[in-house]
Amino acid sequence: MRIFDTDVQKLKYQVLREVARHAYDDKLQDCYLDIPKMIIPGKKPTMRCCVYKERAILAERVKLAMGGNKQDPNVVEVIGIACDECPVSGYMVGENCRGCIAHRCMAACPKGAISLDDNRHARIDPAKCIGCGKCAAVCPYSAIAKHIRPCENACKVKAIHMNEDQVSEIDENKCIGCGACAYQCPFGAIQDKSYLVDAINMLRESDGNKKYKVYSIVAPSISSQFGNVKLGQVISALKRLGFYGVIETALGADMTAWKEAGELSEKGFLTSSCCPAFVSYIEKNFPQLKEHISSNLSPMAELGRFIKKTDSTAKVIFIGPCTAKKLEQQKETVSPYVDCVLTFEELQAWFDSRDFDIPAFEEDVLDNASFYGRIFARSGGLSDAVKQALQERGNGDFDLKPMVCDGIEQCKIALLKKSKNVLPENFIEGMACVGGCIGGAGCLTHGEKNKSEVDKYGREAYEKTISDALTQCSFSKD
Repeated sequence: MRIFDTDVQKLKYQVLREVARHAYDDKLQDCYLDIPKMIIPGKKPTMRCCVYKERAILAERVKLAMGGNKQDPNVVEVIGIACDECPVSGYMVGENCRGCIAHRCMAACPKGAISLDDNRHARIDPAKCIGCGKCAAVCPYSAIAKHIRPCENACKVKAIHMNEDQVSEIDENKCIGCGACAYQCPFGAIQDKSYLVDAINMLRESDGNKKYKVYSIVAPSISSQFGNVKLGQVISALKRLGFYGVIETALGADMTAWKEAGELSEKGFLTSSCCPAFVSYIEKNFPQLKEHISSNLSPMAELGRFIKKTDSTAKVIFIGPCTAKKLEQQKETVSPYVDCVLTFEELQAWFDSRDFDIPAFEEDVLDNASFYGRIFARSGGLSDAVKQALQERGNGDFDLKPMVCDGIEQCKIALLKKSKNVLPENFIEGMACVGGCIGGAGCLTHGEKNKSEVDKYGREAYEKTISDALTQCSFSKD
């Protein structure tokens, strides 16, 4: 059964799986030679000019799978030698050009960038073109179109540009770590760093949880992943990896919703703090609105803090759909509570590195949160949870008017309106990924089906209120 959206994901998975195997065999030093030859045997080229270049690119993938460039704080990196197949972004003339007499495109161009070839077909000089689009607007045959590299098109914060060699570069001052560019690159030339080796070492060094206990906290969107097995079997597999306990981050979502509802009723306006990419977007693009960001920790950090408060020996590994969580973990306000972040892609590779036959496992139980905490995984879930928390806190008279933002482009519109004081809503639920967390770059699969799976999973806990979930774990609601 196919478990990946694309073969790029499959290739990334293969590298991660073999790095994990080498880590368990204490042969990490052999990864750079072994893995490229293992994945691309023989001398037949796959996607590149020759097998040797493909193996060189795979060596770079291995480096990222082992943590990447330690000097680069960003969790997303460009594999330069793999970024060479996309045409340069800009306006181009297609085959529809009829070589007409009018040539309105030439008259419209303010920089004289358009000339005629021997057949009187228009040609655009990219060195002169300023990308104004006036030529495309006047062409009667729609023969001129703007071509944008997939990574540039995916990056809604304009953090990607081309260097002098026409290789993608990431502007760290703009990047929010969402990973959209990595997911959309057709050649896998952009990839997030993996901390899978760190997670493996953390478990191994715990000596079977004798030196310290290692907890896995899993994002509620896990219910929409691993569709070929039951969720309870995935929980069993996590424990077989060596985790002392597995707790759903939806419990942390209940904690955050409870606190966020209180802060909202007190301040009257708030932007959510759950999505680190959204928070980063505000900080970098709307610094005047930073004061409105919820002061509460994200569900991941909130739950990590609770676990470490309860168990002083604990180490916490978060597993979810989000590359931006890897950046969030580096923050001084979060790193004391969360020790490592992995994605679902990495978890699948980890399972398979141990040759687990998960469908044969017995089902374990993951029952820590309310319906409202579990639906945080999809767009609109956070707002529903805050509404519920307001009622349970006794603030039901507060008139919640949420602005649910499904992707960065919608977030931008809401924040622009707020910056101009024309936003009628009093709560902005910001999710950088389209669809919410179920659209995260680290998901195994993406699609509308994932939303229904999250809601279905949430309904299994529907009898619980947020208060019930917090009371069962002795969380202070004061």
